[in-house]
Amino acid sequence: MVEEYKIILLLYKINKFHHNINGDNMEKEKNNIKNESENQCSENINALDEICKGACMGMDAIHFILDKLDNEDLKEYLNKDYEKYEKIKNEIEEIYPEYNDGKPHETGPINRAMTWYNVEMKTLTDDSTSKIAELLLQGINMGIIEGRRILNKKLIDNKVSEIVSEYVSMQEMSMEVVKKYL
Repeated sequence: MVEEYKIILLLYKINKFHHNINGDNMEKEKNNIKNESENQCSENINALDEICKGACMGMDAIHFILDKLDNEDLKEYLNKDYEKYEKIKNEIEEIYPEYNDGKPHETGPINRAMTWYNVEMKTLTDDSTSKIAELLLQGINMGIIEGRRILNKKLIDNKVSEIVSEYVSMQEMSMEVVKKYL
């Protein structure tokens, strides 16, 4: 009887030990899943913020440049681009509450003023269509680089990835069109 009791006690301790180990592993796994989810949410928010800022910056640049342009074809194209940037910004504002209670980051007054100042200074002595196209291409290229970096991380969900892809595709198409005006 004592032997049976010892065996039962030993089995109980083994079972309890095994449960504790598995319980610890389960808890660690839950924490890992929670951390991955938080990281992905954070990456989604960062991606949406960056693309929203890029779209706002593109809209600001177009706004500041349109008055300087003589080329009606490029003006027309930039007006369409402005609408595309606005559409992307609206899409971001629409899904942003799924990831954060706040609002997506936009360009602030200082960045807006710097963009205006940059346009004014770089077109002070040369406001030709070619010079303006060069300025636009520099901004477009920055947008493509930022968008590609976000996509290459692959830590964002499908909804966010679609918006970033749309932004990058739009920028790449703009690059090809604006190059013709150099």
